[in-house]
Amino acid sequence: MGIRLSAKAFSFDDIRDEFGLPTDYPTAAVTEAENATDRYAEVRKDRTDIPFVTIDPPGSMDLDQAVHIAKTDAGFTVHYAIADVGSVVEPGGALEQETWSRGQTMYLPDGSVPLHPRVLSEGTASLLPDQIRPAALWTIELNTEGEHISIRVSRALVRSVARFDYIGVYADAQAGRLHASIEHLPAVGELRMALARKRGAIELHLPEQEVESDGNGTWKLVAREHTPADDWNAEISLLTGTCAAQLMLDAKVGLLRTLPPAEEGSVEALRKCATSLGVQWPDTMSPGEFLTGLDPNLPTTMVLMGEATSLLRGASYVPFDGELPPQPLHAAIGLPYAHVTAPLRRLGDRYVTEVCLAICAGQPVPDWARTRLHDLPPVLRESDQTAAKVDRACVDKTEALVLSARVGQTFSGVVVRAANEKHPAEVFIAEPPVIAPCDGNPTEGQQLQVRLTVADPARRAVRLSAE
Repeated sequence: MGIRLSAKAFSFDDIRDEFGLPTDYPTAAVTEAENATDRYAEVRKDRTDIPFVTIDPPGSMDLDQAVHIAKTDAGFTVHYAIADVGSVVEPGGALEQETWSRGQTMYLPDGSVPLHPRVLSEGTASLLPDQIRPAALWTIELNTEGEHISIRVSRALVRSVARFDYIGVYADAQAGRLHASIEHLPAVGELRMALARKRGAIELHLPEQEVESDGNGTWKLVAREHTPADDWNAEISLLTGTCAAQLMLDAKVGLLRTLPPAEEGSVEALRKCATSLGVQWPDTMSPGEFLTGLDPNLPTTMVLMGEATSLLRGASYVPFDGELPPQPLHAAIGLPYAHVTAPLRRLGDRYVTEVCLAICAGQPVPDWARTRLHDLPPVLRESDQTAAKVDRACVDKTEALVLSARVGQTFSGVVVRAANEKHPAEVFIAEPPVIAPCDGNPTEGQQLQVRLTVADPARRAVRLSAE
C-alpha cells in the first residue's frame, strides 16, 4: 500500500482562486448537456455483445475507456471503446464554447473542475457499468508479437459489465482470476512493452505524490503504488494513440502529440550521472533500455530517473492538414502519437476521434472538427501547464500542513538532485512521501538524515537541512 501521512481536512479553494478555476458551469451549457442526444444514433452499430470492462482509479466516475481483449489464431484482437463525446456536444453551442475555455478537467483532492458538466462526464456519456453508451469503438488486430496488423474505428453502442482498479487487476492477475475480458491483458501489455524497449521508448517511474481523503474528514498524503497493471493498461491506450496517429498521417490531416528526440547533451549528462553513481551503462544500450533495466529499489535509480526528465523536453501539439509535419515523432514512445482516449477529460481528444472516425468511414472530416485543429495547440498547452501547477500546489499545501507540527524532527532520505548555482539540493523522504529542497551540499544518491526546518502552510513551503 502507499505510504500515508494525514491531517485534518482543509479546503483547496485558495488554489482554485489563485488559478482562476471556475466554480460553476454556465446554465446554458448545463442545459445543453442535460438535453444532449446522440447525433449519430442512426449509423451506430450495436456491439453490446462485447463484454467490456473499465480500469480506472478507485472512485472515478468520468470513465472514458472500456476494454476487451480476445485471443485469435493470428494473435489478439483488442477492442477499445472510447466515450463518443463528439456525438453529444453540439458544434458551436454553449457547451462546446465552455469546454474550450477549460481545456481539460482539473483534479483537486476535494473535487474536480470538470471539462464537461457532470451530468454528461459522470453520467450519460461515461462508460459506467451496466449502461448502454455511444462510443468510438477501436478494433485493433495484433500479431503474436504484439504488432498491430489492422486498425478500425467506428461508432457503436457498447456496455461495460464490470469496473476495476489497477491494484485489484494486478491482484487478480497474481491470483489467476482475471475477468475473462482482460485475461490476456498481461500478455498483450508485456508484448507491447517489449516492442517499446526495442524502439528505445523511455518510461520514467518517479515517486507520485497524491492527496487523498479517507472520507472521514482527514486528508492523506500518499506515495501512489505503481503496479504492472498500470503499465499493461497504459499500453492499450498508447497502442490506440499510435494507431490514431498512423491513420491521420496516412490521410494527411490531424493533430499529433509530439516530442523531439533528446538532445545529445542531455543524454551525455545522464551518462555522466550514471558514471558518477557507479551505475554501468553499456554503449550499445539506448537510454530507454538503460532506464528500464534499473533496479527500482535502489536510491541511485531515483536519481537517474530524475536526471532523465531532461530527455523529455519540448513536448508539443502539432496540427496538420494537407502537408505532413516535419517532426511527427513522440520520442518517449518511439512512434508518432496522438491523444485520443480521454475525450471526457481532454478537449483535443474529441477532435482527434472525429478525424479518425471520418478517415475509417471514407468520409470527409466534419468542418466543425477540421477547422478547429489549428486552434487547439495553444489551448491545450495552457491547460496542461495550469493542471501541472494546480497539482503541484495541492501537494505542496498538503505537505506543509501535515508536517507543520513536526518541525525540528529528523527523517531518513535520499538525495535526488545535488545543489547547483541556481537551486538547492532536493531530497526524497519515503515516510511521509515528500520531495523538498535541502540546505547543505549532499551528493546525488546519498542516503542521509535530514532535519525538517520549515513547514509553512501559508507559503506552501517545506525545507530540510542535511544533518
